[in-house]
Amino acid sequence: MVSALQPRISPGRLRELGPLNWVVWQVLSRAAGTGDAHLFSTLGRTRGLFRGWLHYSGKLMPGGRLPRHESELVIIRVAHLRGCDYEMDHHIRLGKRAGVTADILERLREGPDAAGWSDKHRALLAAVDQLVRTRDLDDDTWAELAKHYDERSLIEIVLLINQYDGLAATITALRIQRDGL
Repeated sequence: MVSALQPRISPGRLRELGPLNWVVWQVLSRAAGTGDAHLFSTLGRTRGLFRGWLHYSGKLMPGGRLPRHESELVIIRVAHLRGCDYEMDHHIRLGKRAGVTADILERLREGPDAAGWSDKHRALLAAVDQLVRTRDLDDDTWAELAKHYDERSLIEIVLLINQYDGLAATITALRIQRDGL
């Protein structure tokens, strides 16, 4: 489990982050409801790369075309599949604001075959599972997803899944500890 291991790179402070990233880290930590959002105080050490990554990430979520509820379904499912507690902690909180109830959260843990999903959400979650597990989508999964989303949204879904899968890998590899630890 990630939280039981020592971070490979400790969260930065003003000296390591620089003044701009230090301010960004402070603002994002408050928005996340924590005194130190370890993800941002660690990645902030990369200076300009961090800001570029934030811009890209923000264009996918919260600034993407997908409804916020659907973005959170994708992200929480990725976090579950990757066993990334840090990502799960943050997106359970964000998901609640976007209508992810305790019942939906339990179904997300079960996956796309759980009872109660609409055809659209079942197709979305099946795509998450397949892309995370195989790094591709077969033609049947793609066709089912394409019944519910236009081309631009399909591209965004693939980017969103991969963004949060990659972020989970980054959190794991750097051993970023859960906030409050």
